[in-house]
Amino acid sequence: MVCDHQNKTFHRVRSSLSVIVFPIRYLVNLPIDVFNWSVSDFISKQFLVNEDARLRAKNLLLNAQLQKQMSLEAENQRLRALLSSSVKTVDKVSISRLLSVSPDPFVQQIVLDQGKNKNLFVGQPVLDAYGIMGQVVEVGNFTSVVMLITDSKSAIPVQVDRNGVRGVVVGKGRPRLLKLQYITNTMDIREGDMLVTSGLGGHFPFGYPVGVITSVKHNVGGRFVDIEIKPAAHLDRSNLVLLVWTLKGKHA
Repeated sequence: MVCDHQNKTFHRVRSSLSVIVFPIRYLVNLPIDVFNWSVSDFISKQFLVNEDARLRAKNLLLNAQLQKQMSLEAENQRLRALLSSSVKTVDKVSISRLLSVSPDPFVQQIVLDQGKNKNLFVGQPVLDAYGIMGQVVEVGNFTSVVMLITDSKSAIPVQVDRNGVRGVVVGKGRPRLLKLQYITNTMDIREGDMLVTSGLGGHFPFGYPVGVITSVKHNVGGRFVDIEIKPAAHLDRSNLVLLVWTLKGKHA
């Protein structure tokens, strides 16, 4: 150490030795460097995996919140449409919510969240913002059962809005199909005609939309015409409905 401090020759020797020692030092430090790099790389990958999982969960939550917001907006639009529809009627109305749909494919019925507690009665008309949905057939204390116009037991007296031709619309047990009966070959009926309630029969007040004629088939040699109708009401989409009390009727 004294010679190295006082003699410059040893400085050159030390420099030369450092060149020889450098590879040895590199090989000695290599396992430590590799270990440190591996640990750092593992931590970085683990962080990225955790961050990806967190972002995916956040994205899923945001999508769920967006879908809920869209559902609320759609329900608000339906509610506004119902309120707008109720303003156009001359009858007393109340808004009710659909609770369930009959699982039986041959029974077209729904259950509402109101019953005797809201003075509902058997035979009461039920509408959505677009037309007649059906009528109440069973009333409980807090719920009621509605038979849709597409049920095979349903029959509604109607008339053609264009010319007043009268008939009876019956259900066929299918969600989007109605039939118009008692129309002869000589009557003026066309595809696209709107059918509205005629007010006959006492259950449905006059003038509410029932459906649009989509098909008119004349039977050769037959007396009556086969007429198919698309319901005006959104039977498979409406969650909010209007219950109607006819002001001129006994239930006013």
